[in-house]
Amino acid sequence: MITVFKQQSISPHRFILSSLSLCVLSLCFLLSAHVEAANRKVNITIGTGGTAGVYYPAGMSLCKFINKNEGRHGIHCTAQTTAGSVENAQKVRTGAFDFAIVQSDVQYYALKGYGPFKKKGPDTKLRSVLSLYPEPFTIIARTDSGIRVLDDLMGKRVNIGNPGSGQRTSMELVMHAKGWKKEAFASAMELTSDEQSAALCTNEIDAMVMTVGHPNPDIKKTLTTCNAILINVDGPVVEHLVKTYPYYSAMSIPGRAYPGSSLSTRTFGVTATLVASAKTPDRVVKELLQALFNNFTDFKFSHPAFFSLVPTEMNEKGLTAPMHTAAKDYFQRAADLTKLLNVKPPPGR
Repeated sequence: MITVFKQQSISPHRFILSSLSLCVLSLCFLLSAHVEAANRKVNITIGTGGTAGVYYPAGMSLCKFINKNEGRHGIHCTAQTTAGSVENAQKVRTGAFDFAIVQSDVQYYALKGYGPFKKKGPDTKLRSVLSLYPEPFTIIARTDSGIRVLDDLMGKRVNIGNPGSGQRTSMELVMHAKGWKKEAFASAMELTSDEQSAALCTNEIDAMVMTVGHPNPDIKKTLTTCNAILINVDGPVVEHLVKTYPYYSAMSIPGRAYPGSSLSTRTFGVTATLVASAKTPDRVVKELLQALFNNFTDFKFSHPAFFSLVPTEMNEKGLTAPMHTAAKDYFQRAADLTKLLNVKPPPGR
């Protein structure tokens, strides 16, 4: 038995309506996917430092660039003031911070479980994201204190930095290399970077230390209003530190970086680095790097300490922890970053 099926004709109007419905449905799916991606809200925090230093404006700039495209990627960034590098590394470890700016020496200590991280042990999840700018170890002294070289600090009132700060870590290493205890000073203050300049100006201390990028607005203000000078930090002990530790290098603060300072100041220093945890999502790390390099000209000229930034060096200098997988992939895939070397200041800068 043969059954004959009668072909049912479809009117042109029904065909158009059906096609239109499919198009609308597809568009809805696309829009839904886009909205879903935008609605995957992620709040991230970058640990910085005191407002008088460079870490805070660096973190603020990074967050500004990320938040500019928040509607696309759904990531909102906040820059958090902190006591400094040690606290930052500790909070990356606990997950309180997604990213943090830390000195290269503190990055090394956290990775290995040395110094202030000895009790917790090595942070095997610590990851490098990128290298930022050089941070010379800087001593500023009152001109009437009689301090002209490193050894003159003995018997003086010195701010050695607050616990949890990178400058305290560097100062303690210098003290250890010189065989100094706190008792070597008339007093060893533990003021924060936001407090110490006022203490120097009011003659509460004779000298203070900073590990910071130059030129620095707070140091400029201190030198011009508090009758203070920069001190050379050199000699056999400093040479030994540079040769022994991979995160240190000989540096100098350029002459004329500050009013009344015509000669370069010899010292040593570290590199400011951005770190994260291996648990920080690849998508978030990628968006941060993309936000930075898409706005690199603005970042470079947002602070004098960033003027010397070289993009092709930002994935290597001072980085002792393994690279985050997303950061490693980004730098491998990135377009020729050398074109960023010739950027000019934006209008009005």
